[in-house]
Amino acid sequence: MAKKKKVKNFSRFLNNPVDYTLVITILLLLAIGLVMVLSASSPTALSESGNSYKYFAKQLIFAGSGIVAMYMISKIDYRFYQKFYKQAWWISLILLVLVLAIGKEVNEAKRWIYVTESLSFQPSEIVKFLMIVFYAGILVKNKNELDKYFKGFIKHICFILPIIALLLLQPHFSASVVIIGVCSTMMIVAGCKFWHFAATGGTVGVPGLIALIILEPYRLARVTTFIDPWQDATGKGWQVIQSLYAIGSGGLFGAGLGESKQKYLYIPEPHNDFIFSVLAEEIGFIGCAVVIILFAIFIWRGILIAMRSPDMFGSLVAIGITALVAIQVIINIAVVTSSMPATGMPLPFFSYGGTALFILLCEMGVLLNISRAGTKEYK
Repeated sequence: MAKKKKVKNFSRFLNNPVDYTLVITILLLLAIGLVMVLSASSPTALSESGNSYKYFAKQLIFAGSGIVAMYMISKIDYRFYQKFYKQAWWISLILLVLVLAIGKEVNEAKRWIYVTESLSFQPSEIVKFLMIVFYAGILVKNKNELDKYFKGFIKHICFILPIIALLLLQPHFSASVVIIGVCSTMMIVAGCKFWHFAATGGTVGVPGLIALIILEPYRLARVTTFIDPWQDATGKGWQVIQSLYAIGSGGLFGAGLGESKQKYLYIPEPHNDFIFSVLAEEIGFIGCAVVIILFAIFIWRGILIAMRSPDMFGSLVAIGITALVAIQVIINIAVVTSSMPATGMPLPFFSYGGTALFILLCEMGVLLNISRAGTKEYK
């Protein structure tokens, strides 16, 4: 009797439905973000180039291509990335060394690689995802050792140190904070002890952070400005003061879409890190609440996808991507409301940056693929 041919079912969930609540949330955030980029960037674009649609047009192109990429990646089995988790760490190192070697310096920071005169990207955006893949892979491999201090905590935290060192040389403090936060979240979810983080953070992490702030004048200036922005209202405190003016004048319902006054060259580059201020001025507290609720729904669905994932790798990748967005949202909103010192943190789906938006939508594709695997049909 002939043997039955084995049927490969490794990726049998790829035709399952995605999490449509997450898809709708992503598209709503993207749509509102594009509208706000158009509104916030038009005065700056007009003054720089005479074309008020300059930044919006670029963002729209990357958003469209990002949606296509998100759909295609949602069809790629997420377990494919697990095969290359070690390479992800090495590629991260190479990219960060490369940006130091050939990157272009802008505003005393070397964070960008220019492909053409008008097209550039930050390797740190790619590194964020690569580190999620790497940590998901290595934590799965060493899952039986994670509750130990040296083999579980120290061993795995050491992998992040060269990455952070290269980021600080750029310098790119905000990316360092995000990567540390994301990888730490993944380690705790995987099984590392929280008290290991608390004890080491208290004895090494906090003093190290204080040293980094004191030794770098611009970081120290940001802290002192945060404490009292009005001590240098026309200098270092200008941006945050104008941000607070924008938020305060928005009131409950806002001045109306497109009616912001602070975007008219008061807030420097209002379409970037401080775009939430323009949003607050134009659509008010109600509009801000809607955006924050959408981000909360995103985080909820991301956690749910991680819980439903059929394996530990998928669960950790889902948690990593969700934490990546959540940390950036929390820090960005805290900065523009003067609840913490400025860090240069972009707001996901909103802040201008075509390649960053494209990479973010690719990450959404990975998250949607994991959601396919967690459907009832697959289980």
